[in-house]
Amino acid sequence: MGITGMVYMVTMVFSLIVLILSSSTVGFDYFQFTQQYQPAACNSNPTPCNDPPDKLFTVHGLWPSNKVGGDPEYCKTRNHRKRAKKLEPQLEIIWPNVLDRTNHTGFWSRQWTKHGTCGYPTIQNENDYFETVIKMYITEKQNVSRILSNAKIEPDGISRALVDIQNAIRNGTNDKIPKLKCQKKNRVTELVEITLCSDKNRAHFIDCPNPFLPGSPYLCPTNNIQY
Repeated sequence: MGITGMVYMVTMVFSLIVLILSSSTVGFDYFQFTQQYQPAACNSNPTPCNDPPDKLFTVHGLWPSNKVGGDPEYCKTRNHRKRAKKLEPQLEIIWPNVLDRTNHTGFWSRQWTKHGTCGYPTIQNENDYFETVIKMYITEKQNVSRILSNAKIEPDGISRALVDIQNAIRNGTNDKIPKLKCQKKNRVTELVEITLCSDKNRAHFIDCPNPFLPGSPYLCPTNNIQY
């Protein structure tokens, strides 16, 4: 084999190694911690909820995300420690399957498989994923219902200004901008989700990137948001 052939072979092997390494390492920029207001989530869902929803924001998911481009999904797992059964009583309270309360475990498994697997190395394994969410919601007090209540905003079903909701959340997250999702049904615009964002190490809150743009069906208006 001549020098040209050897150079070609070395280049090909190096490229293959880079490809293998990159395929098993998925990058992300930040975390979205999204919570859904149960009554609005039920109202906006095509299939009605089987059970009466609670007037609470509960966890929808913790999602590794990117500021530019698509968010990672269905990543390779490195540590196969499964979710501990002892966590489930707490998860049923803070992270219920609002649309089907007979299948909490299926909901949790989908969230882990689709999103949680991509949180490495901040999220080490499946058990760590769910322990982290419990810590965020309870110990770190990233409970959106509590944050709003501290600002005297209760789920009274009245119309509210966008700026009042945003300011209440900012007061509870070191003045960082949340991401709000609304949806209109029967001429009523409801607050469906609130997302808190943190850096990729989950060390600091950040302003949520990628808000819903004008024209999106999920964009919240400046006024008349029901909560």
